[in-house]
Amino acid sequence: MVTAIVEWFALPLQFEFMQRALLVSVVAGVVCAVLSCWMTLTGWSLLGDAVSHAVLPGVVLSYLFGFPFALGALVFGAGSVALIGVVNRTSRVKEDAAIGIVFTAMFGIGVVLISKIPTETDLMHILFGNVLGVSDSEIAQVLAMAAVTLAVVVLKHRDLTLYAFDPVHTHAIGLNPRRLEALLLGLLSVTVVIALQAVGIILVVAMVIIPGATAYLLTDRFERMLLISVAVSVAASVLGTYASFHLDVATGGAIVVAQACAFALAYLFSPTHGVAWRGGGQRGGGRTQSLLSGPARS
Repeated sequence: MVTAIVEWFALPLQFEFMQRALLVSVVAGVVCAVLSCWMTLTGWSLLGDAVSHAVLPGVVLSYLFGFPFALGALVFGAGSVALIGVVNRTSRVKEDAAIGIVFTAMFGIGVVLISKIPTETDLMHILFGNVLGVSDSEIAQVLAMAAVTLAVVVLKHRDLTLYAFDPVHTHAIGLNPRRLEALLLGLLSVTVVIALQAVGIILVVAMVIIPGATAYLLTDRFERMLLISVAVSVAASVLGTYASFHLDVATGGAIVVAQACAFALAYLFSPTHGVAWRGGGQRGGGRTQSLLSGPARS
């Protein structure tokens, strides 16, 4: 039994493409998991979905003109966030409607570009990822963006956490909530681009939402939430990549399914918030102050 398990884990590592896939999947999983905690607390899940879809035209144009795909994705990701804010502030349209309008419009433009512009871009690879075929330059891009994102998170960790819980108090102590919001949205755009290689445009939203949501069910302390989120995401990335090799299934889909299984287990069997213990009758109200007490005391 032990030998079979060792062989199950060792066999894929004999292939260079699997080593690359594991590296990119784990790095993307770590960055997405960290940012996922703030997305969960600020209620920006739909915004993450919008950014992931809105980068499609940028990816297609980058391939067309020979630029790094990350460049076009970042430009269109940041641009879509700015456009959502403009529509929301200058019209009667509410934020959720503005998000839906912008991301569907951008995604539609991307699909039109793919259908009309003669390129060698594989639509399936863009939509669902191609982590098994990443090049050295793409790995370098992912590692560089991940390093920058994590460095910013470390430096601005306390400010971003305070903003996520209480923007009013953030302003009262002299911080600029609008700048912190812009910073968080910028980090979201970069994180989406990092995860594109692993799971593609359609599934990237899962990596930005599920780890944080899973951790939120398992702890009432924000620092612990970050650690659990990263652990869940990394484990899902590794198991999903291995499962895709042994079962011959899509890597991105396998990673997301692994994350969804982790969330289902937390939803049902979390010691303090699992519906299996509470019968689904009690909601997680009053947890904001408890979560906030974590970083305040750390």
